[in-house]
Amino acid sequence: MSLHLAAPQGAIAERVLLPGDPLRAKHIAETYLKEPKLYNEIRGAFGYTGEYKGVPVSVQGTGMGIPSIAIYVNELIRDYGVKKLIRVGTCGAMHNDIKMRDVVIAQGATTDSSIVRNVFGPTINYAPIADFNLLCKAVESAKKLNISTKVGNIITVDRFYDDEIDNEKLSQYGILAVEMETAALYMLAAKYAVQGLGIFTVSDHFLTREVISAEERQSGFNDMVEIALETIIKA
Repeated sequence: MSLHLAAPQGAIAERVLLPGDPLRAKHIAETYLKEPKLYNEIRGAFGYTGEYKGVPVSVQGTGMGIPSIAIYVNELIRDYGVKKLIRVGTCGAMHNDIKMRDVVIAQGATTDSSIVRNVFGPTINYAPIADFNLLCKAVESAKKLNISTKVGNIITVDRFYDDEIDNEKLSQYGILAVEMETAALYMLAAKYAVQGLGIFTVSDHFLTREVISAEERQSGFNDMVEIALETIIKA
C-alpha cells in the first residue's frame, strides 16, 4: 500500500494507463481488459488490473490537474515499480486542421505550471518530453489500426478557466492542444527513468467552440484507448 492507493504489492502491473476520470478507468477496464480486478477505490480513484492480449495492464484514474496526477504517478513508480505509463485523456484543440474526436499524441508538453518550474528554479525552463520508444510505437500502432493522429507539442496548464493566457500565440508557435496533466507525467517519468506518453482525444475546440458531452468524455474515445493498449504491450 501507499499513501493514496490501497493496492497490495503485486496488484498493479508495470504497464499502466492513466485516465483522469476514474469512471473512464472503470469503462476501459471493463471494456478492454480480461478479468479486471479492482485494486483501489480510495477517494473514488478507481484502479484495475487485468490482461490485454495476455499482457498484464493496469488502469488508474488520476483526477484533474498536475497536483493530482503527480501524487499517483509518484506512488505508482516509487511504491509499485511501474515502468510504462500512458496518459489517456481529453484535450482542447487549438488548430483548424485538428477536428473534434481527433487523436493527438504529445511529443512535448509546454507548461505554465509553477510546480514544474519550482523543481528547477527560475533560471531553468525544463522541457518535458515523451519517451521516444513509446512515441514511435504509438505512431506505428495508430497506422496499423488505420487511425489518423496528430503528433506534436501540447500545453499543460494549471487553470482550466484562464482569461489571461494567449492561446493565439501558442497556436502560432505550433501548440496543437491544451490539457492539464502531461507535463508532470513527463517530468516524473524522466526523474525515475521510466517511460511516459500522453495520448488524447479532442473533446472541445478553441476555434470552433464545439464541445463534446460529459457522458461521451466518460465512456467514448475508443480510438485513443486502442492505440494506448497496443502501444503499452509492445513497448
